[in-house]
Amino acid sequence: MEVLPLVALIAGSAAVAGVARRTPVPAPLLLVAAGLVAAYVPGVPSYALDPHIVLPLLLPPLLHTAAVDSSYLDLRANVRPIALLSVGYVLFATLAVGYAAYLLVPGLSLPVALVLGAVVAPPDAVAATAIARRLGLPNRITTILQGESLVNDATAITAYKVALAAVVGVGAGWAGGVAEFLLASVGGVGVGLLLMVPIHWLRKRLREPLLQNTLSLLIPFVAYAAAERVHASGVLAVVVVGLYLGHHNWQVDFATRLQEEAVWKVVAFVLESVVFALIGLQLPVVLKGLGEYEGAVAAWYAVAVFLAVVAARFVWVFPATFVPRWVSERIRHREPETDWKSPAIVGWAGMRGVVSLAIAFSVPMEVPHRNLILFLTFTTVIGTLVVQGLTLPPLIRVLKLPQRDVQAETLAEAQAQSEASRAAEERLTELLERPENSTLPPPLADRLRTVLERRRNAVWERLGEVNPVTGESADDVYRRLAREMIAAEREVFVSLRDRRRIDDEMLRALLRRLDLEEAAAYREESA
Repeated sequence: MEVLPLVALIAGSAAVAGVARRTPVPAPLLLVAAGLVAAYVPGVPSYALDPHIVLPLLLPPLLHTAAVDSSYLDLRANVRPIALLSVGYVLFATLAVGYAAYLLVPGLSLPVALVLGAVVAPPDAVAATAIARRLGLPNRITTILQGESLVNDATAITAYKVALAAVVGVGAGWAGGVAEFLLASVGGVGVGLLLMVPIHWLRKRLREPLLQNTLSLLIPFVAYAAAERVHASGVLAVVVVGLYLGHHNWQVDFATRLQEEAVWKVVAFVLESVVFALIGLQLPVVLKGLGEYEGAVAAWYAVAVFLAVVAARFVWVFPATFVPRWVSERIRHREPETDWKSPAIVGWAGMRGVVSLAIAFSVPMEVPHRNLILFLTFTTVIGTLVVQGLTLPPLIRVLKLPQRDVQAETLAEAQAQSEASRAAEERLTELLERPENSTLPPPLADRLRTVLERRRNAVWERLGEVNPVTGESADDVYRRLAREMIAAEREVFVSLRDRRRIDDEMLRALLRRLDLEEAAAYREESA
């Protein structure tokens, strides 16, 4: 691809995603719609998805950011429903949708139909995470959806390889399929386990910012490539490494955390925007070469496969939610009580995305009905994103799911901060009694105590009364005034540089110090 079309794709996607933040429409839906429209604008180049780019170059960083931001403890607490969705449901959907397509389309062999089933089986990690973040779903539902989307791609890709082998005549039967699945899953997890500790060890010891960020950007690609090299699941390797690094991120230098967070926010924003725009831009490519399946026949097949995909998820989700609870007293004790509303949301939140399209584009040209597979995959992805994505917010409002208890969360945060501040105060007292610290002037010691006291009181103040005029708490006013003071200092520094009293190098050093202080205030406010 030439440079200018690539730049135009990134810039256009970012602009649409930025506009979406000011509208009630989720960014993925607006990006897909923009891509569909742009695909037929004169002068817009063709952006055909290349699976050799999407799977090894776009999928690893997106999975890595999702894994690092996920809670290992929450995922472990919900491992049973996550496993039932990410493995059980994907295999069930492969068989159910594949068999439905086999019955529906004349001349479509069962192995080819199962290839289609495997392609459309996995809900997309990017779509699920983006929609869940925007909707503010209950924590347990969000955890289950994120956990499912982290692992299900590995199951779907393995199922696709097994079905494709049967199509081209090199299949090894059920035993070979099970063996390949075990190799991919156990091997992917094993590669992740081997890499996660040395990578984390290296992250803790690097101090050069450029090297830190370079390593951070390379991690998902290294994990993916290493696993794929031994024919294991690169997806699982990336997820295992990401979960470990996210769980132990507190052990890394604070500067590394700040820099990595900023870098990965940009990477995730750009990649997510491009990915959803690319989905819409595939329409001309998909429609080309349908042949005998054009018109009303193709539309009927698309609607039927979409309905089969939606129905298969509900057929799986409800029994998978309630049957284990009915048969196991241990599960009833370990997991919170649930009603039909939560599985209804999980069942409807099965948006497909770019991974399904990338797998469909990787189907070899000699596979019968390849163009139909590509078309049905595209319509299923668009259908789930638009229909389910647009109706999910009103469905959540109608079902009146319990919302996050912000007051309780703030109280828990305040109690945690109080305990931590108490420990810090005891440590400060202990350190000040040592001879090597006895020269610290009392005003500086008092300043340390003042900073600690403000940090302890900041969260409690969010629970108290607010300013009736501005709606701010005392801590909000404190941060606002601090930012105003920093802005005043910044203007003076720039004025001194302009009058040649300090040089640009000194200006950058002074501004960086102010930037770190303002960043700290912003992070407290965002929390």
